[in-house]
Amino acid sequence: MKLDYKKTFTLGFGFLGISLLWSLYNSFVPIFLQSGNPEFTRQLLEAGKALPTVAGFGLSAGIAGFIMTLDNIAAVFIQPWIGVRSDKTRTRWGRRMPYILAGAPIAAVAFAVIPFVVKAIPQSLNGQLGEMKGLFALFVVAIGVMLLAMSIFRTPVIALMPDITPSPLRSKANGVINLMGGVGSLLAFFGGSMLYKIDPALPFVVGAVVMLGACLIVVWRIKEPKDFPDDPEEKQLGVIANLKEVLADPDRSAIRILLAIFFWFLAFNALETFFTSYGVFYLGISESRAALLLGFFSVSFIIFSLPAGFIATKFGRKRTILTGIVSLAVLLFLGYWIPNVTFITVMLVLAGFAWALININSLPMVVDIAPQSRLGSYTGLYYFFSASAAIVGPIVAGALVDWVGAYNVIMLSSPVFALIAGLFMLGVTRGEAITE
Repeated sequence: MKLDYKKTFTLGFGFLGISLLWSLYNSFVPIFLQSGNPEFTRQLLEAGKALPTVAGFGLSAGIAGFIMTLDNIAAVFIQPWIGVRSDKTRTRWGRRMPYILAGAPIAAVAFAVIPFVVKAIPQSLNGQLGEMKGLFALFVVAIGVMLLAMSIFRTPVIALMPDITPSPLRSKANGVINLMGGVGSLLAFFGGSMLYKIDPALPFVVGAVVMLGACLIVVWRIKEPKDFPDDPEEKQLGVIANLKEVLADPDRSAIRILLAIFFWFLAFNALETFFTSYGVFYLGISESRAALLLGFFSVSFIIFSLPAGFIATKFGRKRTILTGIVSLAVLLFLGYWIPNVTFITVMLVLAGFAWALININSLPMVVDIAPQSRLGSYTGLYYFFSASAAIVGPIVAGALVDWVGAYNVIMLSSPVFALIAGLFMLGVTRGEAITE
């Protein structure tokens, strides 16, 4: 049994487009929200560092962290429901494609609008939120439309992987599509940082066009299976019923891996959301260079995506994930104690390797625990827990930054969350490849 790499790489374009948008969003929107904050401005001026190149709304880290979770709040409520609906959908285009066609164009337009709202802020009003409530409301509306549209098609795109891939090949296939997602992040961090220097709106406009084109490639080239597993009783299960089924399972493997997913994404999202701010306000580098540093994480993730799938195929998914968790925790702890730009760069490269071991093999474990007639439903549960972590992570990290008064606290809290995930993974007994 061999993986159809051509078809899998084609499917990966959808993940490339999604990852591109989220990486740009997480890199630059926190800067838009916090630029003009008097405390941060004072710290930068005292340190003799350059101020952010755009005017912003002057919000604190805690409030900015909450706003950065709005997309994930929508994902928690919408993506699992969309996963269930797509399992039940039957059209001549397939059961996943209608959601991609509906959501991708709207998301692209709304995403491109975001920086133009920020560019409309006069430098004289930088950080004065009370004087630009209308612009802030428009900014939130643009984000809201984007996140709703992204929630409509993200789960169907990812559910296509187990739809078209046999169980023993799913770790390798997930390695391929995550490699493509890594390419999207790489384009965001390296290409986005260069475009940002030219004009802060350029990364968003180019990113929207690339995402839309990538999703259209998936719709054009991927043919969904014509026959789907269908159980009349299972067909009636909704999001809550699926979650109750997971909680009632005496084996507990499903709920344990979902909780592990929650905690390692808690670690990852807290780090990703505030790393650019950490670079600017703690390491004292520009926002474009901070985004560039995060690009090294993506490079190593890309390099190790395919090997991570092969490693799990040979040594087992659980063992591979646990190795990645321990490695990630150790590296981040070292990053806390050695806040040197060169060391942080090396640390991010190695952390990308560790994250590949974890992330490549988690979705295949979830869908191989799932009844095969409800792959979209369990993919939705995967995003329910990962998106929940993306809500809690930035809020907790932002609150810690405000409490401690230094961004390096994210290098201490994230590894703690990763180790908690490892404890849950120790109790998982299912989710390896189904060979029959």
